[in-house]
Amino acid sequence: MNYIAQNKKAFHDYEVLEKVEAGIALTGAEVKSIRGGKVNLSDSYAQVSSGGEMYLNSLHISPYTRLGFYTPDPYRKRKLLLRKKQIIHLSNEVDRKQLTLIPLAMYFQKQWIKVELGLCRGRKKYDKRQKIAEEDSKRRLAQLKKW
Repeated sequence: MNYIAQNKKAFHDYEVLEKVEAGIALTGAEVKSIRGGKVNLSDSYAQVSSGGEMYLNSLHISPYTRLGFYTPDPYRKRKLLLRKKQIIHLSNEVDRKQLTLIPLAMYFQKQWIKVELGLCRGRKKYDKRQKIAEEDSKRRLAQLKKW
């Protein structure tokens, strides 16, 4: 896959329970800016609106530099393109289990830009420390096996 951006902080702060691929509705200038790699996924999240549509909030896409007079807001809500059953399933999981929808990665699939959403549960501070310790011990074991 040709990744444009990844949200590495999400894997540290959240426990990913389920992953979903979604399309995203963008303007032409935003697509050009994304092709230039000027996108930031940190602090963004997905939310279901009252109309039954899913939107991605706080996603920062820098304005395209060679654009004329019209520049869209870098932090505007962007509609996610999912099937109705997927939206219902994800909204039910979020409401019932107190989970959040976090964008994990943005990538190209042929000519389309896709967003990988993760159904995530927040980690406590001690969980983060435990995860770091486990990764460190795995790394040390892998180094010892090489010898």
